[in-house]
Amino acid sequence: MTLLRGSLAIIVGVLAIVGLCALAGGLWLVRGGVGTRLEPGRTETVAARRLRSWAIPAAARDLHSPVTATPEIVKEGMDHFADHCASCHANDGSGDTEMGKGLYPRAPDMRRAETQSLSDGELFYIIENGVRLTGMPAWGTGTQESTEATWKLVQFVRHLPNLTDAEVEAMKALNPKSAEEWREEDEARRFLEGGAEPAPKAPAPAHKHGG
Repeated sequence: MTLLRGSLAIIVGVLAIVGLCALAGGLWLVRGGVGTRLEPGRTETVAARRLRSWAIPAAARDLHSPVTATPEIVKEGMDHFADHCASCHANDGSGDTEMGKGLYPRAPDMRRAETQSLSDGELFYIIENGVRLTGMPAWGTGTQESTEATWKLVQFVRHLPNLTDAEVEAMKALNPKSAEEWREEDEARRFLEGGAEPAPKAPAPAHKHGG
């Protein structure tokens, strides 16, 4: 009987803690809303990073990159990063982009210790599987090609603190272009090849809320 009472007390205590956490989370959400304009607080940021670390399986955390950081491998990772990752993370990994600054949490500055101190396995796991409740998607497809590309990205992430201005400039040519940028580029090419002079760009329509 004493054992049963003890077990019930533990269960009640655990449920009470869960209930308090849920209540605190609900109050936090009601107070702050669902918007992403506010920066996450330090407590929230630290807690999120610890939860992310705990959620990565130990076997994955302990992995070491099977890919050597040769100049060729880093270049392949850089090209892939420029095409797939820079729209959020910026070519230099700073996260200083319109999209990166609009995420919640913000896209991190991957040159800093918070990212560089992660193990190879943690970086690989995050790229392959994404991170829930953030803007980080899962890029892995389960194929050998995807696995190799991710390990090359890991080596490029390691290279970010030493990225040169020349490399950043070279990456710009690989960044995704909008439809408008493709149109302007095509018009300029045709003009240089002796085609018609590019038409003047039409003014952008005024932006109005509510139709």
